[in-house]
Amino acid sequence: MNAEKELQARSGSICELCSASENLKVYEVPKSPNVGIDSSVIACSNCIEQLEDPEKTDINHWRCLNDSMWSQVPGVQVLAWRMLTRLRAEGWPQDLLDMLYLDDDTLAWAKATGEGEEIDPTLIHKDSNGAILQAGDSVVLIKDLDVKGANFTAKRGTAVRNISLVHDNPEHIEGRVSGQHIVILTKFVKKS
Repeated sequence: MNAEKELQARSGSICELCSASENLKVYEVPKSPNVGIDSSVIACSNCIEQLEDPEKTDINHWRCLNDSMWSQVPGVQVLAWRMLTRLRAEGWPQDLLDMLYLDDDTLAWAKATGEGEEIDPTLIHKDSNGAILQAGDSVVLIKDLDVKGANFTAKRGTAVRNISLVHDNPEHIEGRVSGQHIVILTKFVKKS
């Protein structure tokens, strides 16, 4: 029996992730330490497209992992862990991740692609030209900006000295313009 037929038999001819029965393909789970059917799953084209391109992720499609994450197939467990990790900011995926147990080898395989690695807590703030901004830098506005709540317009070319960085958003800085403390989008400034 060839590998595809073995996978079809194992899966019951349905997607091992979402249980769809059409457009099924053999999907090689990336960074697998195994070969043969243990390194592959049967998946539908919809799941494969979303696995390979995070931009096309339909969050609600992956609610299917509530069932498939309990599979005894390591490749399915790995893909479930990776997708739940990718979507964990939504809330419900984190709840499923908290319930999911993977043995050490399977977890190492799941983490092999870098999915789930923590993002560096020091966010990088860049100006409109891509120059890295630091707290205390001086910047110049490259556009007239209407300042909400202060009823004035910060004119293009205005220097903003001794800026501070918004620590949880790399697109925002703070500074004083016309005596007012304001938040400025980094795409509207250039480092001076």
